[in-house]
Amino acid sequence: MARRQRQQRQQTAVDRGTAGVIAPPPLLFAAALALSALLHWALPLGLGGGLTAWLRLPLGFGLILAAAFGALSALRAFRRLQTPAEPWKPTRRLATGGVYRFTRNPMYLGLLLLQASSGLLADSLWPLLILPLLALALHRGVVLREERYLTRRFGQEYEDYRRRVRRWL
Repeated sequence: MARRQRQQRQQTAVDRGTAGVIAPPPLLFAAALALSALLHWALPLGLGGGLTAWLRLPLGFGLILAAAFGALSALRAFRRLQTPAEPWKPTRRLATGGVYRFTRNPMYLGLLLLQASSGLLADSLWPLLILPLLALALHRGVVLREERYLTRRFGQEYEDYRRRVRRWL
């Protein structure tokens, strides 16, 4: 029954001309971050392994800067094309320039970098342990659905783009 309901929701999204993502990606990130913080509070696990603050902090802030650069570049590309960045809204044009020449998912990659940076900055192993779960949720619940939608929406143009540019890096 649950599988049938999921298929019906996805078909409804297709009918509306959207990707039918499981949740807004920032919400998935916020849930992963909250779970990481809760687990760290309940059972603190430091990074250890000689990662002193002088190494963790610059690396953590560097990841934040990389995430911000990717997200802002992606938003600029969407604004230039006058198409919504939100995956639950219909896409009018395909973004292939700017940061999209290097990765098809700069904003989702940025969310993963933010999750990793939170572990470094908080000296907590939990965000890094939760990172694969966030990556899986983004991949299965957002990226694959977007790819199916964009293939239906843009056809050969999107297929050519997929062949030129990697999904992540």
